[in-house]
Amino acid sequence: MIARRRQVAVALAGLLTAAAACQAQHHDSKASGRPAPPAPRGFTLVAAGDILPHSAVLDRARFDAGGTGYDFRPMLSAVQPLVSRADLALCHIENVYGDVPLTSPPEEAQGLAATGYDSCSTASDHSLDLGTAGVRRTLDTLDGAGVRHAGTARTDAEARTVTLLRAGPAKVAQLAYTADTNGVPLLPAEPWSVNLLDPARVLADARAARRAGADVVVVSLRWGTPGQDAPDPRQLALARELTAARTDGRPDIDLILGTHARTPQAYEKVNGTWVVYGLGDQITGEMYDNAGTQDPGGNLSTIGRFTFAPPTRPGGRWEVTRAEFVPQSFDIDAGRVVDVNQAIGQGADLAGDRDRIREVVLSRGAAKDGLVMGK
Repeated sequence: MIARRRQVAVALAGLLTAAAACQAQHHDSKASGRPAPPAPRGFTLVAAGDILPHSAVLDRARFDAGGTGYDFRPMLSAVQPLVSRADLALCHIENVYGDVPLTSPPEEAQGLAATGYDSCSTASDHSLDLGTAGVRRTLDTLDGAGVRHAGTARTDAEARTVTLLRAGPAKVAQLAYTADTNGVPLLPAEPWSVNLLDPARVLADARAARRAGADVVVVSLRWGTPGQDAPDPRQLALARELTAARTDGRPDIDLILGTHARTPQAYEKVNGTWVVYGLGDQITGEMYDNAGTQDPGGNLSTIGRFTFAPPTRPGGRWEVTRAEFVPQSFDIDAGRVVDVNQAIGQGADLAGDRDRIREVVLSRGAAKDGLVMGK
Protein backbone atom coordinates (compact mmCIF):
# COMPACT_ATOMS: atom_id res chain seq x y z
CA MET A 1 0.00 0.00 0.00
CA ILE A 2 2.88 2.39 0.87
CA ALA A 3 4.60 1.61 -2.44
CA ARG A 4 1.40 2.32 -4.36
CA ARG A 5 0.97 5.66 -2.59
CA ARG A 6 4.54 6.57 -3.55
CA GLN A 7 3.81 5.72 -7.23
CA VAL A 8 0.71 7.91 -7.19
CA ALA A 9 2.60 10.74 -5.55
CA VAL A 10 5.39 10.54 -8.12
CA ALA A 11 2.88 10.53 -10.99
CA LEU A 12 1.01 13.51 -9.53
CA ALA A 13 4.25 15.41 -9.12
CA GLY A 14 5.10 14.73 -12.76
CA LEU A 15 1.75 16.07 -13.95
CA LEU A 16 2.13 19.19 -11.85
CA THR A 17 5.64 19.75 -13.21
CA ALA A 18 4.44 19.32 -16.82
CA ALA A 19 1.56 21.69 -16.25
CA ALA A 20 3.89 24.26 -14.77
CA ALA A 21 6.24 23.88 -17.74
CA CYS A 22 3.38 24.40 -20.21
CA GLN A 23 2.21 27.45 -18.28
CA ALA A 24 5.71 28.86 -18.25
CA GLN A 25 6.10 28.19 -21.98
CA HIS A 26 2.78 29.95 -22.68
CA HIS A 27 3.87 32.85 -20.47
CA ASP A 28 7.24 33.05 -22.24
CA SER A 29 5.54 32.98 -25.67
CA LYS A 30 3.11 35.69 -24.63
CA ALA A 31 5.88 37.76 -23.09
CA SER A 32 8.02 37.43 -26.21
CA GLY A 33 5.15 38.56 -28.43
CA ARG A 34 5.30 35.44 -30.60
CA PRO A 35 1.83 34.69 -32.01
CA ALA A 36 0.30 31.25 -31.86
CA PRO A 37 0.70 29.19 -35.05
CA PRO A 38 -1.94 30.38 -37.55
CA ALA A 39 -4.72 28.08 -38.64
CA PRO A 40 -4.32 26.72 -42.19
CA ARG A 41 -5.63 29.32 -44.63
CA GLY A 42 -8.01 28.70 -47.50
CA PHE A 43 -8.88 30.94 -50.43
CA THR A 44 -11.81 32.41 -52.34
CA LEU A 45 -12.34 32.08 -56.08
CA VAL A 46 -14.81 34.10 -58.12
CA ALA A 47 -15.80 33.40 -61.72
CA ALA A 48 -17.80 35.50 -64.18
CA GLY A 49 -19.31 34.65 -67.54
CA ASP A 50 -18.77 35.74 -71.13
CA ILE A 51 -17.33 39.11 -72.09
CA LEU A 52 -19.08 39.63 -75.44
CA PRO A 53 -19.31 43.32 -76.38
CA HIS A 54 -21.76 44.05 -79.20
CA SER A 55 -21.79 47.32 -81.16
CA ALA A 56 -23.84 49.25 -78.57
CA VAL A 57 -21.43 48.11 -75.86
CA LEU A 58 -18.46 49.24 -77.94
CA ASP A 59 -20.11 52.62 -78.49
CA ARG A 60 -20.41 53.05 -74.72
CA ALA A 61 -16.80 52.03 -74.13
CA ARG A 62 -15.70 54.55 -76.76
CA PHE A 63 -17.83 57.26 -75.14
CA ASP A 64 -16.31 56.41 -71.73
CA ALA A 65 -12.87 56.83 -73.29
CA GLY A 66 -13.73 60.34 -74.47
CA GLY A 67 -14.08 59.34 -78.10
CA THR A 68 -10.53 58.06 -78.47
CA GLY A 69 -9.97 54.35 -77.96
CA TYR A 70 -12.13 52.31 -75.59
CA ASP A 71 -12.43 52.23 -71.81
CA PHE A 72 -14.15 49.25 -70.18
CA ARG A 73 -13.33 50.19 -66.59
CA PRO A 74 -16.50 52.24 -65.93
CA MET A 75 -18.57 49.43 -67.43
CA LEU A 76 -17.20 46.99 -64.84
CA SER A 77 -16.87 49.37 -61.89
CA ALA A 78 -19.87 47.99 -59.97
CA VAL A 79 -18.32 44.52 -59.71
CA GLN A 80 -14.75 45.67 -59.14
CA PRO A 81 -15.01 45.43 -55.31
CA LEU A 82 -16.38 41.87 -55.45
CA VAL A 83 -13.85 40.72 -58.03
CA SER A 84 -10.77 42.41 -56.57
CA ARG A 85 -11.39 41.10 -53.04
CA ALA A 86 -11.16 37.46 -54.14
CA ASP A 87 -7.88 35.58 -53.94
CA LEU A 88 -8.42 34.47 -57.54
CA ALA A 89 -10.81 35.91 -60.15
CA LEU A 90 -11.57 34.24 -63.50
CA CYS A 91 -13.54 35.33 -66.56
CA HIS A 92 -14.26 34.18 -70.12
CA ILE A 93 -13.31 36.13 -73.24
CA GLU A 94 -15.59 35.23 -76.14
CA ASN A 95 -14.04 37.32 -78.96
CA VAL A 96 -10.46 37.63 -80.12
CA TYR A 97 -8.82 41.05 -80.11
CA GLY A 98 -8.51 42.90 -83.38
CA ASP A 99 -10.21 45.54 -85.49
CA VAL A 100 -13.65 46.68 -84.32
CA PRO A 101 -16.50 45.92 -85.02
CA LEU A 102 -15.68 42.37 -86.13
CA THR A 103 -13.79 41.61 -82.93
CA SER A 104 -13.16 43.19 -79.52
CA PRO A 105 -10.73 46.08 -78.99
CA PRO A 106 -7.49 45.31 -77.13
CA GLU A 107 -8.41 47.89 -74.47
CA GLU A 108 -10.86 45.30 -73.11
CA ALA A 109 -7.92 43.46 -71.53
CA GLN A 110 -6.88 46.57 -69.63
CA GLY A 111 -10.42 46.91 -68.27
CA LEU A 112 -10.42 43.30 -67.10
CA ALA A 113 -7.08 43.75 -65.36
CA ALA A 114 -8.20 46.97 -63.66
CA THR A 115 -11.34 45.20 -62.40
CA GLY A 116 -9.23 42.53 -60.76
CA TYR A 117 -9.49 39.54 -63.07
CA ASP A 118 -6.40 37.36 -62.82
CA SER A 119 -6.99 34.94 -65.68
CA CYS A 120 -9.52 34.33 -68.46
CA SER A 121 -10.49 31.35 -70.55
CA THR A 122 -10.02 32.09 -74.25
CA ALA A 123 -11.32 28.91 -75.92
CA SER A 124 -14.56 29.81 -77.71
CA ASP A 125 -16.42 29.44 -80.98
CA HIS A 126 -14.85 32.77 -82.01
CA SER A 127 -11.24 31.81 -81.25
CA LEU A 128 -10.39 31.34 -84.92
CA ASP A 129 -12.37 34.28 -86.33
CA LEU A 130 -9.07 35.88 -87.36
CA GLY A 131 -7.15 32.64 -87.72
CA THR A 132 -4.12 31.87 -85.61
CA ALA A 133 -2.99 35.49 -86.01
CA GLY A 134 -6.02 36.47 -83.92
CA VAL A 135 -5.06 33.92 -81.28
CA ARG A 136 -1.55 35.35 -81.09
CA ARG A 137 -2.75 38.94 -80.90
CA THR A 138 -5.26 38.12 -78.17
CA LEU A 139 -2.75 36.32 -75.98
CA ASP A 140 -0.07 38.98 -76.58
CA THR A 141 -2.58 41.62 -75.48
CA LEU A 142 -3.55 39.73 -72.33
CA ASP A 143 0.12 39.23 -71.47
CA GLY A 144 0.69 42.96 -71.87
CA ALA A 145 -2.20 43.71 -69.50
CA GLY A 146 -0.98 41.19 -66.91
CA VAL A 147 -3.95 38.84 -67.33
CA ARG A 148 -3.21 35.11 -67.54
CA HIS A 149 -5.10 32.85 -69.95
CA ALA A 150 -6.01 29.28 -70.80
CA GLY A 151 -7.66 27.56 -73.74
CA THR A 152 -5.73 28.85 -76.75
CA ALA A 153 -2.02 28.86 -77.53
CA ARG A 154 0.60 30.41 -79.78
CA THR A 155 2.89 27.38 -79.85
CA ASP A 156 2.76 23.67 -79.21
CA ALA A 157 4.91 24.19 -76.10
CA GLU A 158 2.49 26.78 -74.72
CA ALA A 159 -0.43 24.45 -75.34
CA ARG A 160 1.30 21.81 -73.23
CA THR A 161 2.05 24.22 -70.38
CA VAL A 162 -0.41 24.28 -67.49
CA THR A 163 -1.78 27.69 -66.47
CA LEU A 164 -0.95 27.64 -62.74
CA LEU A 165 -2.31 30.51 -60.67
CA ARG A 166 -1.59 31.47 -57.07
CA ALA A 167 -4.64 31.71 -54.80
CA GLY A 168 -3.54 32.44 -51.26
CA PRO A 169 -1.53 29.39 -50.19
CA ALA A 170 -2.80 27.21 -53.06
CA LYS A 171 -1.81 26.61 -56.65
CA VAL A 172 -4.84 26.54 -58.96
CA ALA A 173 -4.76 25.18 -62.50
CA GLN A 174 -7.13 26.71 -65.04
CA LEU A 175 -7.99 24.53 -68.03
CA ALA A 176 -10.34 25.69 -70.80
CA TYR A 177 -12.07 24.07 -73.79
CA THR A 178 -14.70 24.88 -76.41
CA ALA A 179 -17.25 22.53 -77.95
CA ASP A 180 -16.73 24.03 -81.43
CA THR A 181 -15.17 26.85 -83.45
CA ASN A 182 -18.18 27.78 -85.63
CA GLY A 183 -17.10 25.36 -88.31
CA VAL A 184 -13.65 26.92 -88.77
CA PRO A 185 -11.20 23.99 -88.85
CA LEU A 186 -7.95 23.91 -86.95
CA LEU A 187 -4.95 24.23 -89.24
CA PRO A 188 -3.15 20.87 -89.63
CA ALA A 189 0.14 22.61 -88.87
CA GLU A 190 -1.25 24.24 -85.71
CA PRO A 191 -3.77 21.83 -84.17
CA TRP A 192 -2.83 23.05 -80.70
CA SER A 193 -4.10 26.62 -81.24
CA VAL A 194 -7.53 25.99 -79.62
CA ASN A 195 -8.48 23.37 -77.02
CA LEU A 196 -11.48 21.41 -78.29
CA LEU A 197 -13.79 19.79 -75.77
CA ASP A 198 -13.02 16.09 -75.58
CA PRO A 199 -13.55 14.32 -72.22
CA ALA A 200 -10.47 12.14 -72.53
CA ARG A 201 -8.33 15.19 -73.31
CA VAL A 202 -9.81 17.16 -70.41
CA LEU A 203 -9.09 14.39 -67.91
CA ALA A 204 -5.58 13.79 -69.24
CA ASP A 205 -4.85 17.51 -68.90
CA ALA A 206 -6.33 17.60 -65.39
CA ARG A 207 -4.04 14.78 -64.29
CA ALA A 208 -1.07 16.52 -65.90
CA ALA A 209 -1.99 19.69 -64.01
CA ARG A 210 -2.01 17.74 -60.75
CA ARG A 211 1.44 16.36 -61.55
CA ALA A 212 2.61 19.92 -62.28
CA GLY A 213 1.74 20.90 -58.72
CA ALA A 214 -1.89 22.02 -58.86
CA ASP A 215 -3.72 21.81 -55.54
CA VAL A 216 -7.02 22.67 -57.23
CA VAL A 217 -8.02 22.02 -60.86
CA VAL A 218 -10.66 24.31 -62.39
CA VAL A 219 -12.08 23.52 -65.83
CA SER A 220 -13.78 26.21 -67.95
CA LEU A 221 -16.11 24.75 -70.59
CA ARG A 222 -17.77 26.63 -73.44
CA TRP A 223 -20.71 24.29 -73.98
CA GLY A 224 -24.51 24.15 -73.87
CA THR A 225 -27.40 25.49 -75.94
CA PRO A 226 -27.58 29.29 -76.35
CA GLY A 227 -30.69 30.88 -74.88
CA GLN A 228 -31.66 27.78 -72.89
CA ASP A 229 -31.63 28.14 -69.12
CA ALA A 230 -31.72 24.37 -68.53
CA PRO A 231 -28.52 22.38 -69.17
CA ASP A 232 -28.84 20.14 -72.20
CA PRO A 233 -28.29 16.36 -72.15
CA ARG A 234 -24.71 16.71 -73.40
CA GLN A 235 -23.82 19.04 -70.52
CA LEU A 236 -25.39 16.71 -67.97
CA ALA A 237 -23.57 13.66 -69.35
CA LEU A 238 -20.22 15.45 -69.52
CA ALA A 239 -20.61 16.77 -65.98
CA ARG A 240 -21.21 13.26 -64.65
CA GLU A 241 -18.28 11.80 -66.61
CA LEU A 242 -15.76 14.49 -65.70
CA THR A 243 -16.63 14.70 -62.00
CA ALA A 244 -16.59 10.92 -61.59
CA ALA A 245 -12.93 10.62 -62.63
CA ARG A 246 -10.51 10.00 -59.77
CA THR A 247 -6.84 9.25 -59.31
CA ASP A 248 -5.78 7.52 -56.09
CA GLY A 249 -9.21 8.26 -54.66
CA ARG A 250 -8.96 12.00 -55.30
CA PRO A 251 -11.17 13.74 -57.91
CA ASP A 252 -9.25 14.86 -60.98
CA ILE A 253 -11.37 18.04 -61.28
CA ASP A 254 -12.38 20.32 -58.41
CA LEU A 255 -14.70 22.82 -60.13
CA ILE A 256 -16.39 23.19 -63.54
CA LEU A 257 -17.36 26.62 -64.89
CA GLY A 258 -19.68 26.77 -67.90
CA THR A 259 -20.10 29.55 -70.45
CA HIS A 260 -21.81 30.15 -73.84
CA ALA A 261 -25.49 29.62 -72.88
CA ARG A 262 -26.00 33.44 -72.96
CA THR A 263 -28.24 33.16 -69.88
CA PRO A 264 -27.73 31.86 -66.33
CA GLN A 265 -28.07 28.13 -65.88
CA ALA A 266 -28.19 25.89 -62.82
CA TYR A 267 -25.43 25.26 -60.33
CA GLU A 268 -25.25 21.65 -59.15
CA LYS A 269 -23.04 19.42 -57.02
CA VAL A 270 -22.27 16.34 -59.13
CA ASN A 271 -20.31 13.44 -57.63
CA GLY A 272 -19.23 15.81 -54.86
CA THR A 273 -17.92 18.50 -57.24
CA TRP A 274 -19.58 21.84 -57.98
CA VAL A 275 -20.63 22.39 -61.59
CA VAL A 276 -21.85 25.73 -62.94
CA TYR A 277 -23.63 24.82 -66.15
CA GLY A 278 -23.82 28.44 -67.29
CA LEU A 279 -22.65 31.68 -65.71
CA GLY A 280 -24.41 33.84 -68.32
CA ASP A 281 -22.96 36.82 -70.19
CA GLN A 282 -21.41 39.46 -67.97
CA ILE A 283 -21.10 41.95 -70.85
CA THR A 284 -23.27 41.69 -73.94
CA GLY A 285 -25.73 43.57 -76.12
CA GLU A 286 -29.39 42.85 -76.79
CA MET A 287 -30.10 39.15 -77.09
CA TYR A 288 -32.90 37.60 -79.17
CA ASP A 289 -34.40 34.13 -79.25
CA ASN A 290 -34.93 32.01 -82.38
CA ALA A 291 -38.28 33.73 -82.99
CA GLY A 292 -36.63 37.15 -83.06
CA THR A 293 -38.03 38.21 -79.69
CA GLN A 294 -35.70 40.01 -77.32
CA ASP A 295 -34.69 37.68 -74.49
CA PRO A 296 -34.36 39.56 -71.18
CA GLY A 297 -32.52 36.57 -69.74
CA GLY A 298 -29.70 37.31 -72.18
CA ASN A 299 -28.65 40.28 -70.06
CA LEU A 300 -28.66 38.37 -66.78
CA SER A 301 -25.72 36.47 -65.33
CA THR A 302 -24.09 35.33 -62.12
CA ILE A 303 -20.72 35.51 -60.49
CA GLY A 304 -19.87 32.28 -58.74
CA ARG A 305 -17.91 32.55 -55.50
CA PHE A 306 -16.35 29.47 -53.92
CA THR A 307 -14.43 29.31 -50.66
CA PHE A 308 -11.89 26.49 -50.50
CA ALA A 309 -10.36 25.03 -47.32
CA PRO A 310 -7.07 23.10 -47.26
CA PRO A 311 -7.01 19.30 -46.92
CA THR A 312 -7.45 17.79 -43.48
CA ARG A 313 -4.91 15.08 -44.30
CA PRO A 314 -1.84 14.83 -46.56
CA GLY A 315 -2.85 14.15 -50.15
CA GLY A 316 -6.45 15.07 -49.47
CA ARG A 317 -8.70 17.35 -51.45
CA TRP A 318 -9.16 21.09 -51.06
CA GLU A 319 -12.86 21.23 -50.18
CA VAL A 320 -15.41 23.91 -51.06
CA THR A 321 -16.73 25.02 -47.68
CA ARG A 322 -19.01 27.77 -49.01
CA ALA A 323 -20.63 28.07 -52.43
CA GLU A 324 -22.39 31.27 -53.51
CA PHE A 325 -23.91 32.87 -56.59
CA VAL A 326 -24.13 36.65 -56.93
CA PRO A 327 -26.88 37.88 -59.33
CA GLN A 328 -25.74 40.24 -62.09
CA SER A 329 -27.33 42.06 -65.01
CA PHE A 330 -26.12 44.24 -67.84
CA ASP A 331 -27.89 47.58 -68.29
CA ILE A 332 -27.81 48.08 -72.05
CA ASP A 333 -28.96 51.69 -71.91
CA ALA A 334 -26.35 52.74 -69.37
CA GLY A 335 -23.69 50.36 -70.63
CA ARG A 336 -22.93 49.10 -67.14
CA VAL A 337 -22.64 45.75 -65.38
CA VAL A 338 -25.02 45.84 -62.40
CA ASP A 339 -24.61 43.97 -59.14
CA VAL A 340 -28.31 43.20 -58.68
CA ASN A 341 -28.40 42.91 -54.89
CA GLN A 342 -26.39 46.09 -54.43
CA ALA A 343 -28.66 47.94 -56.87
CA ILE A 344 -31.78 46.72 -55.06
CA GLY A 345 -30.28 48.01 -51.83
CA GLN A 346 -29.99 51.41 -53.51
CA GLY A 347 -33.64 51.42 -54.60
CA ALA A 348 -33.47 49.89 -58.10
CA ASP A 349 -36.46 47.81 -59.19
CA LEU A 350 -34.58 44.60 -59.99
CA ALA A 351 -36.33 42.14 -57.68
CA GLY A 352 -37.81 40.34 -60.69
CA ASP A 353 -34.36 39.81 -62.22
CA ARG A 354 -32.99 38.59 -58.89
CA ASP A 355 -35.84 36.13 -58.43
CA ARG A 356 -35.54 34.81 -61.98
CA ILE A 357 -31.79 34.22 -61.56
CA ARG A 358 -32.29 32.54 -58.19
CA GLU A 359 -34.99 30.22 -59.54
CA VAL A 360 -32.82 29.08 -62.44
CA VAL A 361 -29.61 28.71 -60.44
CA LEU A 362 -31.32 26.58 -57.77
CA SER A 363 -33.44 24.59 -60.24
CA ARG A 364 -31.42 21.39 -59.82
CA GLY A 365 -31.48 21.30 -56.04
CA ALA A 366 -28.22 23.08 -55.23
CA ALA A 367 -29.72 24.66 -52.11
CA LYS A 368 -29.73 21.30 -50.34
CA ASP A 369 -25.97 21.11 -50.90
CA GLY A 370 -25.45 24.54 -49.35
CA LEU A 371 -25.48 26.94 -52.31
CA VAL A 372 -26.62 30.39 -51.19
CA MET A 373 -27.09 33.78 -52.82
CA GLY A 374 -24.16 36.01 -51.94
CA LYS A 375 -23.73 39.76 -51.78
